Amino acid sequence: MTQDESKRKAAEAALEYIKDVSILGVGTGSTVNHFIDCLADFNLTQDIQGAVSSSIATTERLKKIGVPVMELSESGNLDVYVDGADEVNPLKQLIKGGGGALTREKIIAGASKEFVCIVDQTKTVDILGNFPLPIEVIPMARSYIAREMVKLGGQPIWRENYITDNGCEILDVHNMEIMEPLALEKAVNNLAGVVSVGIFGLRPADVVLVATDNGVKTL
Repeated sequence: MTQDESKRKAAEAALEYIKDVSILGVGTGSTVNHFIDCLADFNLTQDIQGAVSSSIATTERLKKIGVPVMELSESGNLDVYVDGADEVNPLKQLIKGGGGALTREKIIAGASKEFVCIVDQTKTVDILGNFPLPIEVIPMARSYIAREMVKLGGQPIWRENYITDNGCEILDVHNMEIMEPLALEKAVNNLAGVVSVGIFGLRPADVVLVATDNGVKTL
């Protein structure tokens, strides 16, 4: 099974979790794109009154299949949020933000009763950090945050020519072995100028659907 086929399988498995959900939180990325395609392919769009989207790209894709997109301030808290991840550990803690939408993803995850994460088996790890850790920063703070991340043992690289939907910049921090995700998440969030860090430890996934060669496994 190709990686693309695996992503599709994980996306299909998530459909079980959105039955009777009228307003849905939807994340960003290639696996989520498969999930949005599934909503159209299985004629589920008429069951969904609206969606709260984590990015402009996802908003456009949802509107294309006829799903109304609303602001979180309109919808209130959500029952279910479906999103992918760049890495998942056995505690269902995640690294997210490869697609640049980490702050909005964090907000929607925090406002949702259930966070369903869909991944292929290449995203599962024992220890987070092999995937570069994204940090969204206020532009004037970029160099300061980079120096602070060097002190924490990482190698920050500015994601050049990239601006987030919030008008901010991203540092991708390489060579981090994240033994204590909660502690690092809190430490980085406390640095002045950080909008958010791509560790989802304080708000991990509730369910992780992992597509493997032997079917979809549920964590």
